[in-house]
Amino acid sequence: MPRRHLHMTGTDGTPLRAALRALRTELGLPTAFPPAVLAEAAQAAKAPDVSGHLDATDLPLFTIDPPASTDLDQAMHLERRPHGFRVLYAIADVAAFVRPGGELDTEAHRRVTTLYFPDGRIPLHPPVLSGGAASLLPGETRPAALWRIDLDTEGRTVAAEVRRALVRSRAKLDYAGVQRQIDAGTAEEPLALLKDIGLLREQQEIARGGISLDVPEQEIVEHDGGYDLDYRAPVPADGWNAQISLLTGMAAAGLMRDSGTGILRTLPVAPDGAVARLRRSAEALHIDWPHHVPYAEVVRSLDPSKGSHAAFLQECTTLLRGAGYSVFEHGDLPTPAVHAAVAELYTHCTAPLRRLVDRYAAELCLAAVAGRQPPEWVLQALPGLPKEMAEGTRRANTVERECVDLVEAALLGDKVGEVFDGYVIDVKDDGPAVGTVHIEDPAIVARIESEDPLPLGERLRVRLVQADPGSSKVLFAPE
Repeated sequence: MPRRHLHMTGTDGTPLRAALRALRTELGLPTAFPPAVLAEAAQAAKAPDVSGHLDATDLPLFTIDPPASTDLDQAMHLERRPHGFRVLYAIADVAAFVRPGGELDTEAHRRVTTLYFPDGRIPLHPPVLSGGAASLLPGETRPAALWRIDLDTEGRTVAAEVRRALVRSRAKLDYAGVQRQIDAGTAEEPLALLKDIGLLREQQEIARGGISLDVPEQEIVEHDGGYDLDYRAPVPADGWNAQISLLTGMAAAGLMRDSGTGILRTLPVAPDGAVARLRRSAEALHIDWPHHVPYAEVVRSLDPSKGSHAAFLQECTTLLRGAGYSVFEHGDLPTPAVHAAVAELYTHCTAPLRRLVDRYAAELCLAAVAGRQPPEWVLQALPGLPKEMAEGTRRANTVERECVDLVEAALLGDKVGEVFDGYVIDVKDDGPAVGTVHIEDPAIVARIESEDPLPLGERLRVRLVQADPGSSKVLFAPE
């Protein structure tokens, strides 16, 4: 199953919800914030440090997020200029609320990232900040790191800077609504330009050899004691919005490079073996991939609303393994320095409400633009951040993987013994009788075990031998 945020509807008393609650305990995840952290957060919410912030509250910013989101990290305003475009991008200034070395800071370093479950999330910061005083909610004055990025007529960056500012978003928009306005031609220019700039940035991505994976979201719907699974394929506005974030991450990395101190998000080029494995998966899922066609071109041709394409997009994420964070000082860039999927120097800086490293990246960029040394609290924490982020990312990946296993077991829990049509899309290196099977309906990608070698890439009738949320993962065997 494509492993991107899973959302769940239904009542609290379902077995799946009980299993998800048990998973939180089993993994030893943080739950309630300690009283001292909540007290410090409440005080910070009332009196953030906004000294030195410019007044940019006249800027008509807007946010684009899922309808239920309250942790709004980014707001934007887009302008057309005589020789190109200007992107004004406000990022929540979490440092205005978090005192270095304080209770909030210590707890953020313990949590590292927001953890997402189908039925909720475990936030990085207390809700009074992440969904309140630090969030770029409409109609509220908020401290932000305000980026100004100028582009030429082809979407290439020609200048970038960032300053601290007070901002006020005018509207909270969602992806579907944005897409409807743009398609109908009713969007005002600042919003309509999202398409123009997004398409230009996508062309720039193609030109530099980058790739974006539009893996669909999935919703688990409970009814009559069972579950159904529906896809929400991303609309084009999802991708255009993501291009603004990528643009900012590349601009931030460039500022760090020029200043000589920074932290990059890096990814080595996928080894030949991983690409060969992906080709086998494409063959198994009947994805047309001629040998002369680059991987990125194949991905761009896929329709994430189709089950087999969605499954292949998830398989494509295996080429992103090995991503990490690399610190550099004195201008000595790490090896590798580039993020292979972005195909450029890149850093994470646009989601500080949900990811620890972004707060530090913002400070490094603000210092670079101001021509001063980064704050001492940033320099002291910098060497340890890659390890902290690696551990936090590992925890988030474990949560994601275990949630997928539980959801798959819940979807198939009443179908043990039934036979399904599928394709073996992978055979494990430790033996030809253990592999991965893609089930056509429902769209499940799960483990298969056999007494005989598995026929890689071939259609296969398989029997479900186990699926019990909370006690056993999904397992198939050849019929």
